[in-house]
Amino acid sequence: MKNIKWVFILVFLSFWLPVRIAAQETCPSTDQDPCAHFANNDPQKSSCYQSISDACRNQSDTLASKIKYMNSQIQLTTLRIDATKTKITTLLNEISQLETEVVRLESVLTSRLALLLHRIPEAYKRSSTPQFGLLLFSKNVADFIERAKYIQTVQQEDAALVFQVKATQNSYNESKQVREEKKSQLLEIQTELQQQNDELAQQKQEENALLAQTQGQESVYQQLLAQAKAQLAGFSGFASSQGGATILTNQTVCDDWGCYYNQRDSQWGNVALNNTQYSIASDGCLLTSMAMIYTHFGHKNVTPLTINANASNFAAYYPAFLNRTIVADGTTSSRISSEIDSELGSGRPVVVGIKYSNGDTHFVVLISGSGGNYIMNDPFVPNGHKISFADHYPLHSIYEIDRISI
Repeated sequence: MKNIKWVFILVFLSFWLPVRIAAQETCPSTDQDPCAHFANNDPQKSSCYQSISDACRNQSDTLASKIKYMNSQIQLTTLRIDATKTKITTLLNEISQLETEVVRLESVLTSRLALLLHRIPEAYKRSSTPQFGLLLFSKNVADFIERAKYIQTVQQEDAALVFQVKATQNSYNESKQVREEKKSQLLEIQTELQQQNDELAQQKQEENALLAQTQGQESVYQQLLAQAKAQLAGFSGFASSQGGATILTNQTVCDDWGCYYNQRDSQWGNVALNNTQYSIASDGCLLTSMAMIYTHFGHKNVTPLTINANASNFAAYYPAFLNRTIVADGTTSSRISSEIDSELGSGRPVVVGIKYSNGDTHFVVLISGSGGNYIMNDPFVPNGHKISFADHYPLHSIYEIDRISI
C-alpha cells in the first residue's frame, strides 16, 4: 500500500511541477502586476520582475509582451533606485554620527592636551628634586612616606594622562578616517543613483516612443517589427554574400567633402549595434552612411560609434533598427524620400538603399554624378571611398532614396 501511495504522489507531481515551471517562464497575459504583493524591500520582488523581464524579452513578438518587458525593466530600475536611496540615507546618518564623534573627541583631546601641558613642567620640577631633599623637608618618617606616595601617585596619574591623550588621539584619527571613507562611499553611491535615474528616464522614454511609434496598436507593431527584421536580415545576408564581414584596418579618409568610414573598420566593426546581437561590421551600413553624411555637413567628430551610443536613435520596437530621425553631435537629422539627380545637382549627397531579389539589403552614400553615373562612398567595400556605383551595383537594385535634412 505504501508503494502505491508514493506512485500516486509521483504521478501527481509529474503533472503539477511542469505547469508551475512553465507559468514562471511565460510572459503574463493579464495587465495585473504579478509582483505587487511583495514589499519593495523584499528581494523576491526584484526576482519576480526579473523573471517577468526574461520571459517577456524572449517572447517579445507582441506589443503587449514588449510593453510588459519594458515595464518590468522600469520596475527593476525603480527598486534599485529605492535601495540606493536607502544606502544614501544610512550613510548620511553614519557620517552625521561620525561628525558628532569627531567634534567630541576633538574637544576631549584639546582639554587633555591642555592639562598635560600644564602638568609637564610640574613633573619636571618633581623629577629635578633630589631624594635627599624630600627627606630633608619631611618632618618625620611618616611624613616622608606620605610625600613619597603622593609623588608616586602623581607620576602614575601623569602616565595615565599621557596614555589617555594618546588613546584619544588614535580614536580621533580613526574616526576622521572612517568619516572620510564614508564620504567617498557616499559620492560613489550618489553617482550610481544619478546613473540609475538616467537609466530610468531612458527606459520610460523608450516605452513612450514604443507607444508613439506603434500607436499602441498590435497590427502596427507587427508591421513595423516585420519591416525591421527584414531589413536587418537583409543586411546580414548582404554581408554574408560578400564573403563575410571581416574586420579591416586603416579605412577612414577625410577630405574637403567630409569623412569616409567603413563599417568593418577595426575601430568599431566588432561593436554591437545598440547592444543587440547585430554588429556594426555586418549590419551597420546605414548607421555608417549616416555618420559620413554628418561629417559632410561639418560635424567632423561624428563616427559610427557616436550614433550607435545614443539608444534613442534606434526603434523602440526593434533596437537594431535605425530611426529615420536621429541625433548626433547635438544635431538632429532626418531621412526624407527624394530623387537622386536633383539632390546631387544641388550639391547634397543622398543615401540610397539597394535590395536584391533574395532580400539582401545594403545602404551607400551617393556623393556626385547624374543619369546613372554616380560616385559613392560604400561603407562595406574595402577602401570604398569615391568609387563608381555602377561598377558594384545595378541601378535597378535601388529601392530607397533619401535626402538628409540636417
